[in-house]
Amino acid sequence: MPRFKWWIPMEQATMASCAQALSSSSLSRSPGALLGSSRLTLCTRGVFSPVCVSMRKGFRGRSFCVIRASVTGGKEAETARLATNDGSAQSASPVSAKDESRVAGSQNGVAVATETTVSITVVGASGDLAKKKIFPALFALYYEGCLPKHFTVFGFARSKMNDESLREMISGTLTCRIDQRENCGDKQEEFLKRCFYHSGQYSSEESFGELSKKLHEHEGDRVANRLFYLSIPPDVFVDVARCSSLAASSANGWTRVIVEKPFGRDSESSAELTRGLKTYLNEDQIYRIDHYLGKELVENLSVLRFSNLVFEPLWSRQYIRNVQFIFSEDFGTEGRGGYFDNYGIIRDIMQNHLLQILALFAMEPPVSLDAEDIRNEKVKVLRSMRVLDTDNVVVGQYKGHTRGGVRYPAYIEDKTVPNNSITPTFAAAALFIDNARWDGVPFLMKAGKALHTKRAEIRVQFRHVPGSLYKRSFGADIDQATNELVIRVQPDEAIYLKINNKVPGLGMRLDRSNLNLHYADRYNREIPDAYERLLLDAIEGERRLFIRSDELDAAWALFTPLLKELEKRKVAPELYPYGSRGPVGAHYLAAKYNVRWGDNSSETSDSV
Repeated sequence: MPRFKWWIPMEQATMASCAQALSSSSLSRSPGALLGSSRLTLCTRGVFSPVCVSMRKGFRGRSFCVIRASVTGGKEAETARLATNDGSAQSASPVSAKDESRVAGSQNGVAVATETTVSITVVGASGDLAKKKIFPALFALYYEGCLPKHFTVFGFARSKMNDESLREMISGTLTCRIDQRENCGDKQEEFLKRCFYHSGQYSSEESFGELSKKLHEHEGDRVANRLFYLSIPPDVFVDVARCSSLAASSANGWTRVIVEKPFGRDSESSAELTRGLKTYLNEDQIYRIDHYLGKELVENLSVLRFSNLVFEPLWSRQYIRNVQFIFSEDFGTEGRGGYFDNYGIIRDIMQNHLLQILALFAMEPPVSLDAEDIRNEKVKVLRSMRVLDTDNVVVGQYKGHTRGGVRYPAYIEDKTVPNNSITPTFAAAALFIDNARWDGVPFLMKAGKALHTKRAEIRVQFRHVPGSLYKRSFGADIDQATNELVIRVQPDEAIYLKINNKVPGLGMRLDRSNLNLHYADRYNREIPDAYERLLLDAIEGERRLFIRSDELDAAWALFTPLLKELEKRKVAPELYPYGSRGPVGAHYLAAKYNVRWGDNSSETSDSV
C-alpha cells in the first residue's frame, strides 16, 4: 500500500473551508490528524484513509494546507483535486515516500513543503507599459530583496524576439535606488539572467501550452506559483485569460492574473468583460490594478485619518466644507491620441483614479485592515453617491497656443486624432454622497491635459470659524481664514495643513502658514513606484489595493448615464488654451457651490 503526501497552497478563505469540511466529518478522527480526518475519493479513483491535515506559513505569510494519506486501490497517484465547502477546488500534487527530499521534514507525521517558486509572465512584454513600468518595478523588488529566492520572469508577446533581445530591450530601463547604488551593475546582470521570452499569439492555447512547458523547466519540482500581468489591449483580455487558465495554470500552486485598465467603456461593456474573465478565473484570481492606489500618499490617506486623533473627529459634514480631487498634466496627447480619443478624460482618469481615491477618503472606518473589510466600505460609499448629470459637469478640450515664442498644438492637431473630435481632454464634476457623514458636502473633481502644471492632490477645505474674533484681520475675503489640508500625491509628495497665525511684531496682523510634512525633507530615501507595491501585493495575495468586481459595477453606475448623455447630445467641449488653468466653466461650477478651486490660489504659501 503506497503512502503519499499532498500539499495544497490555497487562499485563506479556501483554507478555512477545507478545515471546516474535514473537521466536521462524521468519521472518527485519526490520532495523527491536526484538524480532522475523512475519507476522500480524489481523481486518482482511490480511497484515502486516514487523511491528516495541517496548516503552515510559507513565503511572506503564504498559507499551505498539507494532506497526508495512504492509497488503497485505484490508478497510480497523480495530481488530485480537493473540493471544499465553498465549491472551489484546489490542485494537490502527490509526493511519494521516495521523494522525501523535496520536503524539509515533517510535523507530527505530516509532510511540510518548503520550496516555492514564482513565475511572472508579462503578457504584452514589447509594449511601452511593460518596458517603462513593469520590468523596472520587478527589478526594483529584486534589488531590495522582496522577491522570493526562486523566481523567473517571462515576457510574452506576438513580436518575434528571443531571450537576448528582451534583455537588451529592458536593460536600459533598469535603475537602482538613489540610496542603494552598491553592486547595481551586478544586480542588473543577475536579474536579466532570470528574464526570458516566448513569442506567441494571445488567442492560442498552443502558444500558452508551450510557454507553460518553458515555465516548468525553470520551476522544477518546487511549488509553482504563476502570475500573469496583462499589459495588453482590453479586447484580448478574455482570450489571454482563457488560454492562460486552460493551458498555463499552475498544477500545484496559485495562479493569478493582473488586469490593467480600462475595465470597459461603460456599465455594459464592463459587465461583459467581468463575465468573460470569470468564465475562466475565480474572482480571487483576478487582480484589477489601478496604479494610483499604490501611490505612497494614497496609501498614507487611511493612516493619516485613522491613526491621528486630531483628524477623524473632523472627517464629516460638520467640519468639512468641500473636498477637491485634482489631477492635471502639463502636456497633451503628443502623438498618442488614438487610444485617448476612444476613452476621453472622464473614463481615463475620473471614473477610476479619482473615484477610487474618493472612496478611500470618504469610507467609514473598516472593521479591520483586511482587504475585504476595506473594499466593503468603499463599495458602500460608491453606492451612496448620486448619479452624475450634465448640470454638474463641465467638459473642455485644449486648443493651440503660442507662449514664449513656442507653438503648442491643439488636441485635434494630433495626427492620431480625428479633425472633428469632441472628446474631452478636461472635465470638472461636482459629486455628492447621500449618507449621514457627508450629506450636502460637495466633492469636486477636476482632471485635464495640457494645463499650467503637473500635479495630483487632495484638498480638504474646512468650514469657517463661527463667530471668529479675528474676522476683521482678514478683510472682506473670509476664505483667507479657512483651514485647508492638502495631500499632494505627486510630484514632490507632501502633506500640509494651512493654519492662521500672528505675524511677529507689536501689531495684530494675521498670516497663513503651513504645517508641513515634506517627504523629501523628512525621509532620506526614494519613494517606491506604485507598480512595485502593487506587484508585490499580487505576489503575496494582498488584495486591499485592487478593485473588486462590485466596486467596478458601482463606479460605472455613477458615470455611465453621464457618458451616454454627453455622447447622445454630442456636447461640444469648451476650448481652453494649451498651458492654461482650464475652461472658465470649471470656475462657475465651483462657484455654484460657493467653492474656489484650491490649486488656482496665487499664494506663495502653497509651495512647500
